[in-house]
Amino acid sequence: MVRINPFRGLRPVPEKVERVASPPYDVLSSAEARARARGNPDSFLHVVKPEIDLPEEIDLYDDAVYAKGRENLERLVREGILIRDPEPCYYFYRQTMGAHTQTGLVAGASIEDYENDVIKKHEKTRADKEADRIRHVDTLNANTGPVFLTYRSRPEALALAEEVTAHPALYDFTADDGVRHTFWKTDDPELVARIGAVFKDISCLYVADGHHRSASGTRVGQLRRAADPGHTGDEEYNFFLAVIFPHDQLRIMDYNRVVGDLNGLSAAEFLARTGESFRVEASPGNAPVKPGGPHEFGAYLDGNWYRLRALPKTYAGADPVGALDVSILQDNLLAPVLGIGDPRTDKRIDFVGGIRGTDELRQRVDAGGGVAFSLFPTSVEELMAIADAGRIMPPKSTWFEPKLRSGIVVHPLD
Repeated sequence: MVRINPFRGLRPVPEKVERVASPPYDVLSSAEARARARGNPDSFLHVVKPEIDLPEEIDLYDDAVYAKGRENLERLVREGILIRDPEPCYYFYRQTMGAHTQTGLVAGASIEDYENDVIKKHEKTRADKEADRIRHVDTLNANTGPVFLTYRSRPEALALAEEVTAHPALYDFTADDGVRHTFWKTDDPELVARIGAVFKDISCLYVADGHHRSASGTRVGQLRRAADPGHTGDEEYNFFLAVIFPHDQLRIMDYNRVVGDLNGLSAAEFLARTGESFRVEASPGNAPVKPGGPHEFGAYLDGNWYRLRALPKTYAGADPVGALDVSILQDNLLAPVLGIGDPRTDKRIDFVGGIRGTDELRQRVDAGGGVAFSLFPTSVEELMAIADAGRIMPPKSTWFEPKLRSGIVVHPLD
């Protein structure tokens, strides 16, 4: 049984939403965020990446960074750019990217559900990144970026979304990347109760994207629960900000790999070693290779594209983790041939979201050498099957698009 909670959102006044809404904190470098926010004091990047308002050489984990984030959030409230809804609300958030549309419920997700695996995970978190988000949430006293959750689609939940989104939207704008963002709210007590009741009948939620945000939101709630002698379980710190989408509306893109060298091998030696586990074919006309199905890969090195097809011996169909393409590539090529033992920590490997296309892979290899791999996207069904089995996916297995914007609504913890 899933517990969700309406909340009094802190959100932009409509005429400012396009200036406020920003990409999430973890898709831009500090330099990219600084450039994007230049000339726009309303950008929520000043809240989620507050180092952009401090000297460039500052340590990202310096106390001053978190203090600046709180100062910037308080300024947006003080200047009337962000306002607080007077009553607890549920919100609906629709994103349209080309022909793809997804509509999610914005709600408080329960930290107890997270603790009890009613909210299921498929990735490990890194301690340093988790600690960073804990300090950010605790210092700002708010969840400033939403966790991306999903559930197995249900018609009654879809009907409620259609009921709310049939009304005029609070916000409707297209960002500079071409993604349209449309946002509604409901504070009608009867409708709020019906939404909560529908989700009580859902057995579990899955973290699609935002494992560090969900872990840190839970940890802050645990700390406040332990420090509150009057704790009831209904306080806002018992919930973290989430957007919850039906699984059949989600779009996972490929998450590709670039390795900076060939581990001492020549191109011919590398291809020969690769041929022990994959059928290797030169791409006709040297066309970029975008895999057409599972267990197929593109490889670019030394100015040439190749199509790799995994041999049956490289995976076991009964193992949901081992049969993932990211596992096949890691276990049969990246580790044994290129010496990438731990892709989480090895500095020789980089990961490139499929939104950047195969040209990005070619350009990186042409500029720095090594080899790039294009992969077929992991499916939502694979993600859920692995989470249901209590297993962990390899790092960088999924890249979701479109990304949820930060600053469209904030969840204060009081």
